[in-house]
This record gives sequence, structure tokens and C-alpha cells, in this order.
Amino acid sequence: MLSARIAVQQLQQYHPPLARREGLRLDFNENTSGCSPRVLARLKEVTGDDLARYPARGPLEEIVAEHVGLAPEQILLTNGVDEAIHLLCEAYLEPQDEALVVTPTFSMFEIYAAATGARVIRVQCNIDFQFPVAKLLSSITPATRLIAIASPNNPTGTVATRDQILQIANAAPSAALLVDEAYFEFYGDTAIFDVKAMPNLFVARTFSKAYGLAGLRIGILAGSREQMPMVRRVSSPYSVNAVALAVLPAALSDAAYLSSYVLQVTNGREQLRQELRRLGVHCWPSHANFLLLRIGERHREFVAAMRGHGILVRDRSSDPGCDGCVRITLGTTEQTDRLIATLREVALDLKLGREVPA
Repeated sequence: MLSARIAVQQLQQYHPPLARREGLRLDFNENTSGCSPRVLARLKEVTGDDLARYPARGPLEEIVAEHVGLAPEQILLTNGVDEAIHLLCEAYLEPQDEALVVTPTFSMFEIYAAATGARVIRVQCNIDFQFPVAKLLSSITPATRLIAIASPNNPTGTVATRDQILQIANAAPSAALLVDEAYFEFYGDTAIFDVKAMPNLFVARTFSKAYGLAGLRIGILAGSREQMPMVRRVSSPYSVNAVALAVLPAALSDAAYLSSYVLQVTNGREQLRQELRRLGVHCWPSHANFLLLRIGERHREFVAAMRGHGILVRDRSSDPGCDGCVRITLGTTEQTDRLIATLREVALDLKLGREVPA
């Protein structure tokens, strides 16, 4: 009888709660106002002939490379960050290897690494979800072949500094170090230029968050000239679809749209933080487009109550170290005003937190 590999049989499947998402979407860290109008205009120009051809990503990789300040051979366009993670696991992990994953974090790091048969070692964040650089360095062994770090991290919003990243890269020269910068636009600091000097460093970015292209599935994997040819060997030449490639230049060209949205999000992030402080609801500092709140034992009631008011938020209580926690995405100024008004009502109804001076 046919059976899947043991490593695959033992995987815990990831089930994102994508059903019944009617309302204000503050649950998946998506762009809540949609993509640039330039993208929509370009979509209307896509023809049947465009869709009948196999997609060619090479010319777009040149455009993206210029946009981020790297050479084309250092850039690979991927089917979102998910494919970038998958490719690195396929390129560098053997069943006898070890992969280090800082937790809590994006679930696909562990899933793709474990699917190769490699041993996944979780390194828990420090108190208040601070990046555990000392614990991570002490976990590196000769068997370590992959290290996955999200910065800013999901669901916590915390970051690893560039100095910490370089320290880890130098400490594990035989391991592929992946830095997932999916929320880069809301943070601003990056390690992407260090791929020029660090042959084991890879940086991933996405157009799913700030750019509003989550439905088109397109991302970036950047790495050294020495290693990117190996990653390309395990990559399908057609994994990024023609529509995503067609609209990408339009998305990149609308800097004003991007900066306006990012500014609304970062301002809203601080506005929400201040409101949570007034309500006496704890949250952690975030460099991403969301905040992680500690609701406590009524976290499920809170999520349901917010849904009842037409606002979707994400229960993260099952993540390591996140018991009783809920994550809320920030959007436009108008959406943040609505969120805060609803939050006040729900907090009062559920008797959450306490009133404290502003």
C-alpha cells in the first residue's frame, strides 16, 4: 500500500481560519484597503494571450533587484514567502540535520523543515518575546543546517537587530540563515544588503502585506551569488503566475500609495497602544502592522464579541508562550477609529482590563 514518508505522516497540518471572513479583516495582517489603483488599472490590461503563455520572471527579477539595491543574480521571485522557506529547506536540509526555529513564529518554518525529515529545535523567545540571541547561539551544533528568524516576528511584532543577525550568521557558517522580513515596510531596518558579504544569509520579503497583493502570491528571496544558483535548482521556473508578474511593476511604482498606507498603519498602531493602556489591557511593543494583546481566559469570548461587531481579530492563544493572547491587525485611520470604538464597547461588556490614567 502506498504511504507518505514518515516525516510527512508526523506533520501537524496548518489550518488557517479562512472561512467566514465577512467584516473588517483585522485577523491576517493583510492590507485592509487593497492594492494600489495602478495595480487594478494594469489588471484590466491583461489579455487572454498573456494568460496563455508560461510566465517569465527573469525580466521582473531585474526590476526588483534594482528596486531593492541588489544584483539580479541575488534575487529570486517566489510564490510568496512560503515558497522561499520551502526552497531553502529543500536545498539545504537532510534528514539527519537540525533546523533552529525561534518561537512563537510563522508556522510554515517548522512545517517545511520537518517535512524534509530534519529535526526541528524550537528556541523560545525571552521574556516579553525579546529575541533570544544567547539561547539561539548556544543551540547551534555541527548538525545545524537551517536557522529561521522572522523580523519583525509574527505574532509578537518584536525584532532581531542587524548585529544579532550577523552574529548568528558568523556563528553558523554551515547553516542557511533565513531572515523573513515580511513586515519590513512597517519597520524600516533590513539585513538584505548583508547577503552581499554573508554567503549563508538569505532574506525573504513579500508583497502580501503592505502592497496588498496577498491573493496573487508573490515574494522575494535574496541571497549571495554563491548560493542562489543552488536554490534556483530546486525552484520551478513557473511558480510565480503571469498576473502577479504583470502587475508587480505597477505596485512598485506607486510609492506614494505605499507610504500613505504605511503611515496610517504606524500611526494607528500607536493610537491603539495608547487606548489599550487606558483600558488596562496589556500589549507588547510591535514593529509590524499588528499588536499582540493579552486578553486572558476570556480570549475566545473577546474574538467572538469582536466578530459580532463585524471586526475579525486572530486568537493566538495556542502559540508557544501566547496563552490568552489575541492579535489585531492595523489598517487605515478610519478603520482604526472604528476598531477603537468597538474595542471600548467590548472591553466594557466583558469587563476586560481596568481604567488607568491616559
